Parts: sequence; structure tokens; C-alpha cells
Amino acid sequence: MQNRNSIVDNLQLTGLIAAAPTPFGSNGSLNCAAVSRQAEHLLTHSITGVFICGTTGESHSLTLAERRKLHRCWSDAVRGTPLKLICHVGHNCLADAQTLAVDAQKNGATAIAALASSYFKPRDLKMLVNWCAAIAEKAPELPFYFYDIPSWTRVEQSMPGFLAEAQQRIPTLRGLKFTNSDLAQFLACVRQGNGMFDILYGNDESLLAGLVLGARGAVGSTYNFAAPIYHRLIQAFNEGDFEAARIEQARSVDMVRILASYGFLAAAKSVMAMIGVDCGQVRVPLQALTKEQTAKLRAELQDVGFFEWIRLRPAKPAHLAPTAVTTALLQA
Repeated sequence: MQNRNSIVDNLQLTGLIAAAPTPFGSNGSLNCAAVSRQAEHLLTHSITGVFICGTTGESHSLTLAERRKLHRCWSDAVRGTPLKLICHVGHNCLADAQTLAVDAQKNGATAIAALASSYFKPRDLKMLVNWCAAIAEKAPELPFYFYDIPSWTRVEQSMPGFLAEAQQRIPTLRGLKFTNSDLAQFLACVRQGNGMFDILYGNDESLLAGLVLGARGAVGSTYNFAAPIYHRLIQAFNEGDFEAARIEQARSVDMVRILASYGFLAAAKSVMAMIGVDCGQVRVPLQALTKEQTAKLRAELQDVGFFEWIRLRPAKPAHLAPTAVTTALLQA
């Protein structure tokens, strides 16, 4: 194994990390002026980090120049704040992914992450590791996370196997953004190397399961507008009040179900506007909600109590902390 970077080993991303939507203006162009408002909102709601240019950020609908501009805009917005900046640099073109990795490091990102190429797919684990290594080496000062989301990329490889092999090839490897429904793999990754990797849980509607299995940090879309639900969920989990935690998780499930019925990303952007953090509409080929659909969405969310759920904030931010259950899992 190559010599590891102490900056990499010392980083642990904890708490709620928002997968930020990319803001667009009324003409569909990038609206970096909105980024500072997004950052302010996340800080107000005790979010610990921001994950930009990912799935929620519509990265595949952005030009290379737009993604680099977002690096600069978010770097300026988080400077001097506690918010950590994770830049997703994955791309179907390796050279472009490498360019983005260099740019993220230049602009002071906390870490980088990358999806697998998803049109021409790596045929096996070795090719996937080689792909990630070629990206990570262009940002040698930044921790690297592989972004596993097989439901979108259709790249399905063993993540414990990936960590074992990539550990030998990528000195900046820190862990995974695990947006995968396979909880057995998640637990194996959390326990691998006696907990040496940072495994970020990426499924908002099952965060409680992630906590039980040892998640310390979570990346999600709905943390942009529904963080109070998850802070209460985490607080209840830490206090051993599983009934209260299940109630909050059920609220998350209801919210996600409603949003998904309209097209999740388009509906999520509509909700952002409803709470006063307007990020514009989605880009084609995604379809923005009509005025009638937006009104119906608001009414459905109102009916289930969503706007009350997000107004009820905990007395203090809830942090993902090891409990007797998760400690035992790691030590077993």
C-alpha cells in the first residue's frame, strides 16, 4: 500500500451533509448569486457539509465550465464557516473528471467524490479501482470518496471488495458515499479495517437503519429542506428512544413518497422555493412542475403536516454519535 496522507486519515465527515441542488436563473443559466443564500440556510439548520454537483446537483446536465464555476462559488460561500465542501467530480469522460479534481483542490474543497462512468461501464472491480485511482491522483491533497449509487449508474460491484482493493491503489481513499439499498454491504464497509473508512449513508428515507448499523455521517437531498426531521430522528436515536426515531423516519418516508410522485428532483426544487431558498427549475430532460402541480404538491405536503415538521426544531443540533449498539458492531 502506498503511503497514506495524514489529512485523509484525520478527516471524518459527520452529521447531516446536504446534497445541494444547482441553482438556475429564470433563463436556465447558472445562478451563482443564489449559492450564498443556500449556504446561509444550511448553516442555520446545523448542516455540517455540502455535497455539490452530484445527482441532486444535476451534474450530468452541467457543462465542465459550469461545474468549475460552482466550485468557486461554493468555495467562496463556505469560506470562514464550519461547512465542509465535498465536490463530486465524476464524469463519463476521464479527462474531464481529472480536470474537475484538479480544480476542486485548487478551490479549497474539503474532499472529492466520484461516480463510476455510467455509459461505458467498468466491467469488473479492477477497472473500477483503476478509474477512481486515475481521478484521485490528480487531487493528491484531498480525501477521495467513491460514490456508489447503482440504481442510477447500473454499476454494481462489491463495496467491501472495492475498499480492500482500492486501499492498495489510492493513498487518498477515505471511504464511500453509500447510496445503495444493500444494508449488509453497508455494515461490512463500516466494520472493514476496524472502522478505518468513512462510510457516508446516502438514503434519507432509511437513515435510521443506517444509524443502527454504524453511520456517523449522511449525505442527502432532503436535508436541504427537512433537516429538523432528521435532527430529531438522530437525537431520539442517540437517546435510545426508538419509537420517536421511527416516527421521524416515517415522516421522511411520507415526504419522499409525495415528492417522488411528481418527479423527485423537480419537486425538491419546488420545495426549496416554498421555504424561501429559490434554486430555480430543473434542466431538461427533467421536467419542471407546472403552477398547478406546484400548488397540488404544496397542498399534499400541508395535509401530511410537512410544514409543521420542518418548523419544529430541536433544542440543540443532534450529532451522529456512537452508541452501545454501534460500538459493539464495530468491535465484534
